[in-house]
Amino acid sequence: MLEVKGIIPAMVTPLDQREEIDEKALRKMVNRYIDAGVHGLFCLGTNGEFFNLSFEEKLEVAQIVIDEARGRVPVYAGAGCSGTRETSRLAQRLEQAGADALSVITPYFLTYTQAELQYHFEAVAGETSLPLVLYTIPVRTGNTLSVQTVARLAELPNVVGIKDSSGSFDNILQLIDRTPESFSVLAGTDSLILSTLMAGGTGAIAATANIFPATVVAIYEHWRRGEYEQAEQAQRVLRGLRAAFALGTLPSVLKAVLDEIGLPAGPARRPVAPLTPQALEEVRGMVADYTARGLL
Repeated sequence: MLEVKGIIPAMVTPLDQREEIDEKALRKMVNRYIDAGVHGLFCLGTNGEFFNLSFEEKLEVAQIVIDEARGRVPVYAGAGCSGTRETSRLAQRLEQAGADALSVITPYFLTYTQAELQYHFEAVAGETSLPLVLYTIPVRTGNTLSVQTVARLAELPNVVGIKDSSGSFDNILQLIDRTPESFSVLAGTDSLILSTLMAGGTGAIAATANIFPATVVAIYEHWRRGEYEQAEQAQRVLRGLRAAFALGTLPSVLKAVLDEIGLPAGPARRPVAPLTPQALEEVRGMVADYTARGLL
């Protein structure tokens, strides 16, 4: 079974001005991240706008990433939908497309009980032979997986880890303590990457790795070698970018930064609006500052 560890960019989905998938830009991103030394690729997550893509578009994105990665790193594909039946169907199709692992977000819109969430993940896990990474981001979905539920799900043979985007370091600590050593706990909040590693986590699925893939990889590699001061210095680089996320609706800031550094990402799909002129000016100032410091 796949060992889930390291730095895995939470990839944006580049679109053209008609809001259609930009295959050329997506292939370029895949190679940029692999060249930077990432340990995997995660497409069709929150920053990948999975919630605004059709079933067919999700398969298209996954197939492009899988094809361009050519087995150089594992590809994690987001299979999460609002219902169990559609999630299972997408999981099966992504397995057929050649994904190495699946990420499954909690169902959304309705507030579910822990028993309902456990049923959902058990059902999906039973429909695929691929390793499955749980994904909890309660601020977006309105649902969270309790530590107890995660511990029960970790007993399933193909449930191999969790991306925790709760923003709670205490929750991450409890997950590490309550799950088997073979179960991977990954930071989904980029400010907690080094803290998660130091506590016994195995890595991160990181939005900031879209912009700073080599820097985010450096957090992991310095930590792995016991170079904790250098790891902390790399972690600090992300602060300015993370602070800028508040300038627009996700993932508009990430896409604007990518465009500014010469990596076409295009617009976010509506109703997410482009950045205001003032916000865009702030983003450009941030990029200029990073560039002056030799970080971009």
